[in-house]
Amino acid sequence: MTITATGLVKSYGRKPVLRGVDLDVAEGTVFALLGPNGAGKTTTVQILSTLIAADAGEARVAGHDVRRDGDAVRAAIGVTGQFSALDNLLTANENLMLMADLHHLDRPVGRRRTAGLLERFELTEARDQPVVTFSGGMRRKLDLAMTLVGSPRVIFLDEPTAGLDPRSRRTMWDIIQSLVADDRVTVFLTTQYLEEADRLASRVAVLDGGRVVAEGTPQELKRRMPGGHIRMRFAGVPDLDAAAGRFAAGTADREALTLRIPGDGRPATLRSVLAVLDGVPVEELTVHTPDLDDVFLSLTGGTR
Repeated sequence: MTITATGLVKSYGRKPVLRGVDLDVAEGTVFALLGPNGAGKTTTVQILSTLIAADAGEARVAGHDVRRDGDAVRAAIGVTGQFSALDNLLTANENLMLMADLHHLDRPVGRRRTAGLLERFELTEARDQPVVTFSGGMRRKLDLAMTLVGSPRVIFLDEPTAGLDPRSRRTMWDIIQSLVADDRVTVFLTTQYLEEADRLASRVAVLDGGRVVAEGTPQELKRRMPGGHIRMRFAGVPDLDAAAGRFAAGTADREALTLRIPGDGRPATLRSVLAVLDGVPVEELTVHTPDLDDVFLSLTGGTR
């Protein structure tokens, strides 16, 4: 595991924020941490990235203990926070070169790294423009590019697409996916966008009240929620009645010529339904499963 945490506890004064958080994040994956405002997502990122210390518990990132070997952790990670860390008075190129200097890269290496990142993030034409003129999407791309100057093995992205328009958000999603697919980077993502976690993450943890209340793949979490069903449409009432007679839990709509039966969306379930229907022609079949919004609202008391 690239990131492990056991029993993380953190309070601010008398206010507990984390109450024993356990996490395991596999190398070369996107891990999403979901939760309502105040659940402890940013505090978790701050502890794992050595910005603050936990009151109790242990954590390791890229093989290093965050408490005892903070320098090694910081050398292996990159962090993109909720708010841009750019210098508005510098150009895109100057911001990246500044970051290269902070990483103690030789000037030729820094220039090559900067040029490559500007091209990768489609900012080459804007390289000499001051950041103050950039759109929100351009700023977030440059912010992430600066995180990559040091070639981190692990990247923490704390709500990286907050405030972006849908097109810019999807561009960021493509970039994040390419980091994992092409560079084998591990991404630890916090987000308020459920679609974002569903699209990007191979595993999701839901944090509420300072505790992890559920964890699994997006599909596993969605299958836990009631309401999944298979909907079938038939050519006529005789076929509908024939099918309905084979499913005790089915709900038929004779006007719409549809039959709805409970189903969890798994291939095995679908195969069993089709086996029961053998000999009854089906015009159309669709599978409906709860989404991460349903999971989120169910597990966090319906608040966001």
